[in-house]
Amino acid sequence: MIKVAVVGAKGRMGTSVSQAVQNAPDMELVAQLDMGDEINAETLNGADVAVEFSIPSSTDANVRALLDAGVHVVVGTTGWTEERLASVDEIAKTAGRGLLIAPNYSLSAVLAMAFAEKAAALFESVEVIELHHPDKVDAPSGTATTTATRIGEVRRVAGVGASPDKTETDPLGTRGGVIEDIHVHAVRLRGLYAHEEILFGNPGEQLTIRQDSFDRVSFMPGVLLGVRKVVNTTGLTFGLENFLDLD
Repeated sequence: MIKVAVVGAKGRMGTSVSQAVQNAPDMELVAQLDMGDEINAETLNGADVAVEFSIPSSTDANVRALLDAGVHVVVGTTGWTEERLASVDEIAKTAGRGLLIAPNYSLSAVLAMAFAEKAAALFESVEVIELHHPDKVDAPSGTATTTATRIGEVRRVAGVGASPDKTETDPLGTRGGVIEDIHVHAVRLRGLYAHEEILFGNPGEQLTIRQDSFDRVSFMPGVLLGVRKVVNTTGLTFGLENFLDLD
């Protein structure tokens, strides 16, 4: 049995994670912590792994405290920079613990990003559209940012130039943000949950990769997979795809 603690347990994602852990036959929920609760070996109650779904302003301190307390960590909070990732990687290695940080735990989203990387160098044009509910506080989403970054890296290595675009004026910024020469568009619309479209184009053809999450339950299989795998790692693993045999 893997003993699991949930940090951010009173939030919507934390509540779902707690329920998923309780329903997993190979896991035991031993602690539920939220804002204001101290994180240490005592409050973690013997946990092997802590799942952290809090808020960006708290996650850095939470992850450091969890690693200092001697547990492996699975993080679902987004907004990480390269500098912060390098810092917590060093802490995890020093502690001899595994740390998984993923921009998305939906298996369909992970696969969509992997498929997009396969197609990235084969098309002249590419754009990314992410669509979420209007209560989401950040834009673009961490998933869209990661998708565009990974596509851009593949295209750069392959020597593929930026997508053709003869736009000369766009005073309102309607062409969206630009990440790695890729235009990224964010939609906020009531009725949506979490969705992404990756559009590729060549003369005479188009490829659309679309992923849809309709409920937070879609993230739970990926979170549980992360809990099972992270105990066998040391240091930072960024992205759930590293725990999948996609090759």
